[in-house]
Amino acid sequence: MTTKAIPNAPRESRRGSLKNRSQAAIAALERERDAWLATVKPAGLFHRLFDHLPGLFFFAKDKKGRFMFASREFPQHYHMREERDILGLTDYDLSPQQMATGYIQDDRLLVEGKVPCVERLELWFDRQGLPDWFFVTKLPLLGRRNQPVGTMGVLRRAAEHEMRLPVLQTVAKAVEIIRRDQAQKVVISEVARACGLSLRHLQRRFQDSFGFSPQEFLVKTRVLSAMQLLEETSLGAAEIARRTGFHDASRFAEQFKQRTGQSPSTWRHRRTPV
Repeated sequence: MTTKAIPNAPRESRRGSLKNRSQAAIAALERERDAWLATVKPAGLFHRLFDHLPGLFFFAKDKKGRFMFASREFPQHYHMREERDILGLTDYDLSPQQMATGYIQDDRLLVEGKVPCVERLELWFDRQGLPDWFFVTKLPLLGRRNQPVGTMGVLRRAAEHEMRLPVLQTVAKAVEIIRRDQAQKVVISEVARACGLSLRHLQRRFQDSFGFSPQEFLVKTRVLSAMQLLEETSLGAAEIARRTGFHDASRFAEQFKQRTGQSPSTWRHRRTPV
């Protein structure tokens, strides 16, 4: 049994018919499209394509900020095995408190219709837990009545040639120095000098690019390193403080709680398998 091929009209004929389509015909096709989409299983929608695009992370959250969908690499980035492991979690479950607060503020602006899109270059954390540069785009997720029902976004790691842009070079160099030397005594004025800037100029560059100072970035980086050690080792607070550049256990505990909302011991206990 042979299958008849659908005949193709001549190219010029097709172009003419496209130009002559009425608004009513297009509206009817839109209704057909909506009916067709209603037959698609939600878990099988277009976001599954992101599973096959290495280096791209997709996520969608509801109005409560809970993750509802994520591409394959997104939960793996947080050392989870599959999408269902991240279901229902919020940014506060996955990121340091101050970072999560920033993400939630973005979501609120999108859901309230105050901004149509969020696009920026920001520091995010790579699979090893170190800060890296990512381009982030977030949009409101619209419901059937065209009202925001959540947010969706994609992240991609900045390519090497993009990091060579003049506007980013100085800040990128400072980030690399701080990230490399975080466990040692880091003097921000010396970092600025290594970048050919005054301390004030470097601080302004950081604030303009990321919304926080290089000093704050240093502490964030150290706290993240401490999180890894708390989760992956049985080291005591004093040794972790020494390895992450805090040098003093009380200072470490103070800074850790200020940025995560938990003491180091509480954070470790909640992430230790029973």
